[in-house]
Order: sequence, then C-alpha cells, then structure tokens
Amino acid sequence: MFRAVSEARKSIYLEMYIFDNEMEEYDFFTLLQKKARQGLRVKMVIDYFGSLSLSNKEIAELKASGVEVLSLSHLFYRMHRKILIVDEQVAFIGGVNIYRASRFWNDLMVEITGSLVKKIVLSFAKSYRGAGGRDPLFIGDNDGIVRTIASTWIVEHSPVGKKFQLKRIYKKYLHEAISEIILVTPYFIPKRWLRAALHQAVLRGVRVEILIPSTAEHFFLDRLNYFYIYKLSKLGVVFYMLKKTNHAKAMIIDGKEAMVGSPNLDFLSFDFNSEIGIFFKEKEAVAKLSRIVRVWKKDAVLFDHKTYKPKWFDYILSPIINMLSLFYRLFVD
Repeated sequence: MFRAVSEARKSIYLEMYIFDNEMEEYDFFTLLQKKARQGLRVKMVIDYFGSLSLSNKEIAELKASGVEVLSLSHLFYRMHRKILIVDEQVAFIGGVNIYRASRFWNDLMVEITGSLVKKIVLSFAKSYRGAGGRDPLFIGDNDGIVRTIASTWIVEHSPVGKKFQLKRIYKKYLHEAISEIILVTPYFIPKRWLRAALHQAVLRGVRVEILIPSTAEHFFLDRLNYFYIYKLSKLGVVFYMLKKTNHAKAMIIDGKEAMVGSPNLDFLSFDFNSEIGIFFKEKEAVAKLSRIVRVWKKDAVLFDHKTYKPKWFDYILSPIINMLSLFYRLFVD
C-alpha cells in the first residue's frame, strides 16, 4: 500500500476507520502531504471516533498541504471500512488500519486491479459524499452489491443507508457450504441467526473452523468471545486459538470461494458499522488465502470446551449485549 501511494501519479483516495500519525517505517501522514503538494488529488475519509488520535493540528497540516480530509460522525454508527485507491487503477480492501499498534498483528488486505476498481471508486464516492464532500468528479451510485464478472464481486454494508447486506450474504454462503467453512475474525460475538447457521452447517456434516486470537486484550471482549466459543464448541464448531493478535476478517467456503474485508463476526459489524468486502472464486487467490490460513493454524491451539468453564458473569454479560443490540436496531433505525 505504501509503495502504491509512493508511485501515485494522479490521485489517492483513502477511507480508514483508524488513521494516525505514529507510523515510522510507513509514514503515510507525511507521504500523503508530499503527494498533495505535487498536485495529486488526495482525499481522505476517516471515522471520527476511530481516528480520535489524529489531532486537530495534524488534520490542519494535512489540509494545508492540499489533502482533503473529511470525517464521518454518527452517534451510533461507525465507518469501519478500509479502502485505498491509487490513480483509480489499483485498490486495496481488507482489515488493515493505518496506525502504529497494528503493525505486529496478523491482518489481510486484497490488492485489486482491472475493471472492479471503478466500482470501488463509486463506493468510496458514496462515503465521500456522505461525509460532506463536494468534488463534482465523484458522481454515480452503487446498489450495494456490485459485480463485474461472476467470479469477483464487492459487497457494501451500510446501516445508515439501510443496506444490511452482510446477514443475507453470510446466511447464503453458510447454508450452501458442502464440506468446509473457515472463518477468521478478531471477535466472535455472533447473533442468534449466525449461531444457528453455523450449527446447521455442523449438523449437515460440514466442518466449521473459526480462527480467533486467544485474547482480545480487553476483559469484556475476552469474556464475550470465550462465552460464545464455549457454546459453539459444544455444538461441534472447531476453534483455533491464535497466539498472535489477529485482526484479519475472512471466509473460505469449500476451498473454492472466499471473502476478505472489514467486517468482524459481531453485532457491531452486522448492525451498526459501514463495512465492505470482496468475494472471489479465482483459484489462485483462494489458494493463496488458504495457504495463509494454514500457516496461522500451525501456531494455534485447539479450544477444548471440556476443560473450560464459563464464569457466572458470562451468563449475564452476553444477554445484556444482545438486548442492547436489539434496542439499537429497534429505536435507532
């Protein structure tokens, strides 16, 4: 991504949940200013909450260099997407934020070229306009699911626009799986429909594997993660507990189809966050993702529900989270 920006000649569009100015080896903050001063069209859309570490002074520095900086701010909804588009010729979609703490994490980003990039530009344009952008070059719209050829397509998920695409897409893929489902996620706080879909897959004889970090480094997230890991493990779902922090979000179905994107397997991504993902069937791309997952699995430990006992407050915390999710969907939407 840094190399692509360094070699940019016309334009750079960046949409990030977290963007800060603490990077050293890959100093996007300085590079974007340099490119803007060279006359490139540089536009950034960041989430107000996610990028709080970016100070007003630093934002002013970016703007002074010619970078157009916009932020999406909503009391309940978050812009959780991670997109980079360079010269409208190459794009990147995945889970990677641009901030220092994430440099040691496992994560995934897909590099995209060809006609699909134009569709990603349209997707970025929608966020740009939603954040108040007025550049007349950003016109057009997107229907939420954008296909170019049958084997590769982009899915957008936007609660603000009432386009809850993720639930429908995940249910479709999980129900159609024949032999194997592999999911990679930093957080596992599944809603009832997702728990049911995974259980039904197991009952059909599908092997369901979920890769998740052994700790989210947060007490409440760890408690929620392990509560649902315990429940689904008893139903036959296999959990690989990764020793290294994992921030990647991916899905592989039957070793033939795959998705990489920004959504986590939690109620925030499905109900409150704007997300984006790329689905693909190309053998080489699916094989490469499968190889990455196999490497991560070698350094993981299988979860054993027989040796784990949930704490008493786990049974209280989980229903509270589910009730809050339902409350927001009923009264915020």
